[in-house]
Amino acid sequence: MLVKVCGLKDKKNINDVSNLDIDFMGLIFYRKSNRFFDKDYLVKKNNKKIVGVFVNETIDEIKRISKKYDLDYVQLHGNENVKFCNEVNNFIDVIKVFRISHDFDFKSIDKFHNSCKYFLFDTKSKKYGGTGEKFEWDILKENKINKDFFLSGGIDSTDHQIIKNLDLNHLIGIDLNSKFELEPGKKDVKKLNTFLNKINENI
Repeated sequence: MLVKVCGLKDKKNINDVSNLDIDFMGLIFYRKSNRFFDKDYLVKKNNKKIVGVFVNETIDEIKRISKKYDLDYVQLHGNENVKFCNEVNNFIDVIKVFRISHDFDFKSIDKFHNSCKYFLFDTKSKKYGGTGEKFEWDILKENKINKDFFLSGGIDSTDHQIIKNLDLNHLIGIDLNSKFELEPGKKDVKKLNTFLNKINENI
């Protein structure tokens, strides 16, 4: 199970998180987020992939920030269409986010299959992520997902067994954010480490 920790800001905290058994670290480049990353330093990768999160941003700005921070992936969390995703996918791997509610049309994502590396399913809300709210994960069982995806949206420290029991063919990773924080943008490293140990048990 791949693990992405998103919404990092504090330099020391980022370095501490980079020492955990995770695969991706997410930096949010959306100015309206209280986890907006506005630092000038390069994040120490420590063999982790760095994901830049964008919401309805311009191609030029995504290119600029991707180069400045040496990003490995771009996560598109807004209303970006297939054409836009294809343009970004030409210069960096894309994770495309779909915000799920009970009436979400899963057929609408089929056209994005070739324009991104992974899908990510998050909870639909007025904000773009980081709400701590879950959607009904069982909806993913009811709809055939034919592309590798990350599960996001309010995952907390008690969800390790539920996630392991989901038994979804293309579920390859989880995205951890607000439920593992001391404050917005600063993660609880001990809480993360405990959860990681549990999610990796018997796998």
